[in-house]
Amino acid sequence: MTFERRHGILEILRRDGSVTLKELGTIYSDVSEMTLRRDLEYLEKLGEAVRIKGGARHISMLVGERTDEVYSTRITRNREGKEKIASIALRYVETGRSIYLDSGTTVRAFARIMPDEDFTILTRGFDVALELTQKENPSVNIIGGLVNRDTQSVSGMQALEFVKHLNFDLAFMSASAFSLGSGFSSGNYGGCEFKKHIVSQAKFKVMMLDSEKFNKVMPFTVADLSDFHVLVTDKKPSDEVLEAAEKHGVEVLWE
Repeated sequence: MTFERRHGILEILRRDGSVTLKELGTIYSDVSEMTLRRDLEYLEKLGEAVRIKGGARHISMLVGERTDEVYSTRITRNREGKEKIASIALRYVETGRSIYLDSGTTVRAFARIMPDEDFTILTRGFDVALELTQKENPSVNIIGGLVNRDTQSVSGMQALEFVKHLNFDLAFMSASAFSLGSGFSSGNYGGCEFKKHIVSQAKFKVMMLDSEKFNKVMPFTVADLSDFHVLVTDKKPSDEVLEAAEKHGVEVLWE
């Protein structure tokens, strides 16, 4: 079947770094070369591969897999600011709603202080899921996919397939960097594509971003400021950011 074949091709790319159409034709002799080209095109759109003449290369061959700061470093940085952000963002949580929680140390701080009430929560961060398992009442669902050790999260084709037809009342998001020119960005292509999908599906979106990430740019843009309803941070942003937020009807909160 199509999904299994594409998943198999992706595993080859992850293992070997590249693959040719000739090699794929030997492995999947029951389908045409045109079908295999469409498979590679699909993986390229997914952000897992880049097509080259006669085949494709895995995205990690073009951009290093460790483009985000490692988790063990991030969890100790600006801890107080992240806790402030989590406390402010908590006002948007509503019992009985379907909620998506992104990955990241700020979101983990948010999960830690969420009330132990009736929520249906989906997350791609397994550190976030572990925090939520300390509570008795929320229903917690974790997405499967390719594990990124640096972000303690999952992404990739399997993760996207899982959420393709899901909708969320609330989405609490994070990013690695923000600038007015490049928007919210991250260093992992697969994670970026996943975040884009969540932003497009959620009804109400809250971005939680600590002040150290402002005026920085990472390789892959996740979304623009105008894509969110609320931006929560730990310090007052610049006048330029506040003016842009007001222009697009984005509420900005800080402490």
